[in-house]
Amino acid sequence: MTSTPQLPLGTPFDDLDEYLALPRMSGLALSPDGSRLVVSQAVLDADKTRYLSALWEIDPSGERGARRITWGAKGESGAAFTSAGDLLFTASRPAVDESDDAPNALWRLPAEGGEASRVATRGGGISGVRAARSAPRVVVSTSALGDSAEADERIRGERKDKKVRAILHTGYPVRHWDHDLGPDVPHLLAGATDGDGEIPLADLTPTPGVALREADYDLSPDGSFVVSTWSLPGVLGSMRTVLVRIDAETGERVTLVDDDAADVSRPVISPDGVSVVYLRESYGDPDRAPRITLCRFDFADGRVSDLASDWDRWPTSAVWLPDGAGLLITADERGRGPVFVLRGDGNPAPLTTDAAAYTDLLVAPDGSAAYALRASYARPPHPVRIALTGDDAGSVTELRAPSESPRVPGRLTEVVGQADDGTPLRAWLALPETASSDAPAPLVLWVHGGPLNSWNTWSWRWNPWLLVAKGYAVLLPDPALSTGYGQDFVQRGWGQWGQAPFTDLMAITDAAVALPEIDAKRTAAMGGSFGGYMANWIAGHTDRFQAIVTHASLWALDQFAPTTDAAWYWAREMTPEMAFENSPHLAVADIVTPMLVIHGDRDYRVPIGEGLRLWYELLSESGLPADAEGRTDHRFLYFPDENHWVLSPQHAKVWYQVVESFLAEHVLEEDVPLPDVLG
Repeated sequence: MTSTPQLPLGTPFDDLDEYLALPRMSGLALSPDGSRLVVSQAVLDADKTRYLSALWEIDPSGERGARRITWGAKGESGAAFTSAGDLLFTASRPAVDESDDAPNALWRLPAEGGEASRVATRGGGISGVRAARSAPRVVVSTSALGDSAEADERIRGERKDKKVRAILHTGYPVRHWDHDLGPDVPHLLAGATDGDGEIPLADLTPTPGVALREADYDLSPDGSFVVSTWSLPGVLGSMRTVLVRIDAETGERVTLVDDDAADVSRPVISPDGVSVVYLRESYGDPDRAPRITLCRFDFADGRVSDLASDWDRWPTSAVWLPDGAGLLITADERGRGPVFVLRGDGNPAPLTTDAAAYTDLLVAPDGSAAYALRASYARPPHPVRIALTGDDAGSVTELRAPSESPRVPGRLTEVVGQADDGTPLRAWLALPETASSDAPAPLVLWVHGGPLNSWNTWSWRWNPWLLVAKGYAVLLPDPALSTGYGQDFVQRGWGQWGQAPFTDLMAITDAAVALPEIDAKRTAAMGGSFGGYMANWIAGHTDRFQAIVTHASLWALDQFAPTTDAAWYWAREMTPEMAFENSPHLAVADIVTPMLVIHGDRDYRVPIGEGLRLWYELLSESGLPADAEGRTDHRFLYFPDENHWVLSPQHAKVWYQVVESFLAEHVLEEDVPLPDVLG
């Protein structure tokens, strides 16, 4: 008797509505005694047009199930525990006499339970909550107009009533990612949490200017001072970042680190308050790529020490062990993001060894374990406990989360290859379960953004499994400029975007299409941001693909460089000569592959002018013939109110629907209807 093969059950990736409705976890907070762990989980609202986050308590031991602890109609975020164990968070919950668009306020949920109460509010909202571990102190961020809370309220009200949105700038920058900067500027406020009622907040930075825009800051365990990044305008429209110490009572500010060859970020104060570690990113120049290292500043003597200076990896975060004798560090590592341990001198030692990336590291007060969110291309972020002591040090235990991880519609493997110069290359390959030598799958080459980045963890926005569910194999390679392979690997592509990154991509694609599970005759390429740049470059330098999708892409580098939101950063690498030698627009006449161009008008990192110029030049100059009405096989998907990523659920759905239809037409030679909402 023979059994009938069972077809795999469907997954949420087979239906975009089911996929978009999947809960999404982020952020962790741990109580000072280590007994309570909180995670944020976002779900779709009733209209399916935005995500709302609620806070859930997780049992650090992994024995009890997760318990939802906040229920606001507009969601909650920014969880932090006070020294007494109360939970602080931010939320927009208007009072009876307030409008429905009330800004985020600070709320407190008592440790003993009960109802949450609003304890602080400001017209510009409250965010970035930092609570001291051993003292009743808190520091938060707010955006303010004028030189006082009263002035802020008056000016903000006048601008709202008279519908004034004008901003007068005296310096640079004027935009960031998807929002205009000004006229309000961020401030740091401090207050005491030892009362039951409202927390009076004092302004520690009454005249910050632009210094705290996109700032990273930490509050000392005893609540007596803050260490923060501090941005300073430089010559010729440049910006640089220093590290300052701010007294939490008086607001007195002292500069700690002013490095004329680097920017600093991610300060973390030691448990005893005698030093702070931070990330140092050296300035690149036209010939030399930047490098990120870990440094320590000692308050007693002002000495700066390089930590693990010989380690050929870029740290992404650090957290102190409770005894202050070591650190846990995360860093990109060959398509993964492990946790490392650094004690004393020498290089960090790997603590985790699985094919995953770890974020939001927190350490138990007794030093026995760490907590983190773990993710990979096989699973979205989920909370785990990592043993730090004993024979099982490094072992990872999954905690009971608010929701289960979804089953993916295929299998994940790795592809290895070799660059033209002999450098080893690797990529993730997501395959449909049905892919085999008898039924090879069409291939989509998906190039990551950055470019100083890596395909090493789950992405809800750029998710390969939605294409795998449609029968495609998706290749996620790390070419030159990718992080996690050492400084030389970054340097190979620095200032030469159209050279090693391009040839690396072609080499790893060759390795993928040589696999029996891949149909080498049906292939496409796609990418966003720098990945979109590479998609444009590929289009002008090879006709091997049947379709190309380019999202938020750089097209004319001489145009992009001065119009992006951080022009000074790109100017370090992008000389006029580099822009000329590596600009995709100069090869537009050689483009014969159908291209789907996607851009959002509120994309300030890669301004809409790139997409508009790309679209016009494709129609007017590319090698793809047009009909009598000027139409070609190229397409332009435009989002008037979206940003660099296209994040709104309803627009993300349209994004994937249009991409699927475009790929089906040109790669599969099938007709997949476009969504009705596009008319």
